[in-house]
Amino acid sequence: MSLEKEVENMMKKTVDFLEEDYKTLRTNRVNPAMLDSLIVKVYGSEVGIKTVASVTVSERNIIVTPFDHSITGDIIKAVNTSHLNLNALADGAAIRIPVPPLNEELRKDIAKQAKQKLEHAKVSVRDIRRKYKDVAKKKKNDGEMTEDDIKNLDKKLQGVTDDMCSRLDQLYIVKEKEIMTI
Repeated sequence: MSLEKEVENMMKKTVDFLEEDYKTLRTNRVNPAMLDSLIVKVYGSEVGIKTVASVTVSERNIIVTPFDHSITGDIIKAVNTSHLNLNALADGAAIRIPVPPLNEELRKDIAKQAKQKLEHAKVSVRDIRRKYKDVAKKKKNDGEMTEDDIKNLDKKLQGVTDDMCSRLDQLYIVKEKEIMTI
């Protein structure tokens, strides 16, 4: 695989990660993916919620159905102490999590979190570019690449970096609009 393709694949993974990470942010639409990052302490270990329960949506509620009903309390505790500011309630065999509409202040705070995640992703993309520039310089010093090869690679790396940063910006624009929409 060429150095350019390696860089593109690594940067694409960063874009994919941000896209998945954005799914966990609250919006005014109720989304079961909001709980994807939730860790539940059960059976002496920490596991993702989808490992121990099914998660669905019903109107403005998230419904969590534990596979083992003895861990209902552990799931409720995980939800109530999470960063999501939600209050889980036992509802028979399931757990009901009402998701209230976001107020203006909370929407702005969540949009700010999305912006921070965007900036971290951009830094990651630039770090990948820098790392591969260093690899190219080492190859030049070892005689495997010429100065012209390095210049061409730098142009290509910058183009890929700009493209990926543009994709990241587009993800943020869409997410911010989703968060701020009432």
